[in-house]
Amino acid sequence: MSAAPATTSVTLTREGNQISLTGRLTISRAEALEQDLAAALDAIEGPVTLDILAVERMDTVGAWLVHRLLRDRPGSTLEGASADAVRLLAEVKAADVPCIMRPESRPFFRRELERLGAYMFEFFNTIGASLAFIGITLIAAGRALVSRRGFRWNSVFIQMEQTGVNALGIIGLMSFLVGIVIAQQGAVQLRQFGADVFVINLVGRATFRELGILLTAIMVAGRSASAFAAQIGAMKLAEEVDAMRTIGLDPVEVLVLPRVIALMLMMPLLAFFASVLAVIGGGLFTWISLDIPPATFVQRIREVVPMSDFWIGLSKAPAFGLVIAVIGCFQGFQVSGNAESVGYRTTLAVVQSIFLVIVLDAFFAVFYTQLGFD
Repeated sequence: MSAAPATTSVTLTREGNQISLTGRLTISRAEALEQDLAAALDAIEGPVTLDILAVERMDTVGAWLVHRLLRDRPGSTLEGASADAVRLLAEVKAADVPCIMRPESRPFFRRELERLGAYMFEFFNTIGASLAFIGITLIAAGRALVSRRGFRWNSVFIQMEQTGVNALGIIGLMSFLVGIVIAQQGAVQLRQFGADVFVINLVGRATFRELGILLTAIMVAGRSASAFAAQIGAMKLAEEVDAMRTIGLDPVEVLVLPRVIALMLMMPLLAFFASVLAVIGGGLFTWISLDIPPATFVQRIREVVPMSDFWIGLSKAPAFGLVIAVIGCFQGFQVSGNAESVGYRTTLAVVQSIFLVIVLDAFFAVFYTQLGFD
């Protein structure tokens, strides 16, 4: 209570049922004081009157000893407590609550039902927030179109290099190997019917219409959506996003639009590149294993793969790029608290991007089939 104590110890005196404390009631004397209190209380039956008027200083440990004495001796009273001491004792008393070491065991059905409800609530909440974020992005795009400064094309070109050019190696290798796998598995099955030549049909149509763009989108989702979420999330933790708003910059216009535009422009090019590499892989396998020369393979591809398959595959690319970029940026803006949130939101960005890409691909498949593009 006093900042300049006159002594470094606490003294205990007892007169009947009254115990008086003098000096500093701090952690440095806690162990000795606890022993002195125990000895004094052993000689007293019933309630105790504790006088701390002469206590010069009391910390949390000392307050806990006083509170425990009053708690364990019902009817005991405290005298001579200053306003600061009363406030400290009240805080210690409020913190003296039982702690459950193990969580309560709940019925399995109730526990799983609560977990399902939490998942559903988070799912619909995320959908609503994502739609709102898409609206904010469209508003920012419209504002950039009508303003004199326009889009930040330098940022767009940088993002095009990072999300597109730098991804050519891994996407090309993956597509090449997938083309070989498709040709090999197709040859194993079709050889039973003496229809080895139809492996070319399988490789061509599956690659240009579906697998080329779908595998590219999945790879880009794992590569770019995670990067967007981590970059923007780290900026949020460093309060760089708030700094942008402070100096009058729109974070959506600065951070989101360049990434969305870059990915929408690069996805068709990446999809075309992946499809070509997959066809090359399939052609190499048919040349080595089925003795179909490259000229025959190319001629057959031109005959069996309609241009509609090519355009259908490329038409999906901008939509997939938009979804991946928006989800990645949206999850980045949801980061809060600590670095653990960055990892959580980065994981969500990848999972949600891949999920929505597959859902959109199924929608496009049904849509184009209904239009007659079988």
